[in-house]
Amino acid sequence: MKENTREYVYKLRLKVRDYECDIEGVVNNANYQHYLECGRNEFLRSIGIEYRECTANDWLFMVSRIEMRFKTPLRGGEEFDVCVNLKREGVRYIVFEDIIRVSDGKVAVNAVVECIAVHGGRIAKETPYDHLMEPFYM
Repeated sequence: MKENTREYVYKLRLKVRDYECDIEGVVNNANYQHYLECGRNEFLRSIGIEYRECTANDWLFMVSRIEMRFKTPLRGGEEFDVCVNLKREGVRYIVFEDIIRVSDGKVAVNAVVECIAVHGGRIAKETPYDHLMEPFYM
């Protein structure tokens, strides 16, 4: 039976590359942040938000805090899904991300990522992109 049965607004399938692993063949902990970033970027792209367009218009989406809980290690060659859910709290975008090993459904990492939008050097309460994200809020 699969360990994880949660629903997500977005899933991205990736595969561990050998150079992301330590000498024991386990993914180095810093690489999980890359996987999470990739999941958030691809989610935004899937709903029509391109970082290049945002930055060209002086909008920056930035991580202000991240909490990660490591559950099960990933190893070289394993496939995994980066699963995304989204919530809005005031000026913060709260992104709940799980990294789940495909072979057995075990959760490798649970993460809560708090992001903010910055425009003109100031934290923004609203962005021209909010209407694209709103349908996906939990």
